[in-house]
Amino acid sequence: MSNPDDLSARCDALVAFFADAPIKATLGLILSFDEAGRAVVDLPFAPHLCHAMEDVHGGVMATILDTAGWFTAAARYQTWIATVDLQIQLLERPKQEDLVARGTVLKAGRSLAVSTMEIRSATDRLVATGTASFMVSDRPI
Repeated sequence: MSNPDDLSARCDALVAFFADAPIKATLGLILSFDEAGRAVVDLPFAPHLCHAMEDVHGGVMATILDTAGWFTAAARYQTWIATVDLQIQLLERPKQEDLVARGTVLKAGRSLAVSTMEIRSATDRLVATGTASFMVSDRPI
C-alpha cells in the first residue's frame, strides 16, 4: 500500500477488527495508529496482570509487543499475516506504570514481514524491546 489514504483506511479497519478481540478485553488494551501507520498499543496498569512480585508479567509484555508488531505489519497487507517468530528483551520492570508499545516495520515483503517493537512506561522509560517476523498468507481478513 503506497497510498497514504489506503494506509489510513486500513488502520481504521484494523482498529475496528481489534474491537471484538477477546485479548483486548482481557488485558484492557487500546489500539491506535500514529500518522505513519505504526501501531500504538496502550496497556493501562491493572493488578490482575501482575506476577507474584506485583508487577506486570513478562508474558503480558510479550503479548503487547507481538500485538504492536502484528498490527503495524498488518496495515501493509490486505490478507492475514501470522506471527512465526517473536523475540523479546525485558530490560527493566514496569514499576506498576501504564505501558505503551509501538511497532515499526523493517520489511514488508511478499511472503514475510518483519517488525521491531518497544514498550515504554508512562514516565518514558524503555521497559522492553522485540522483533517479530510474520508470514503473509493469501487468506483475506
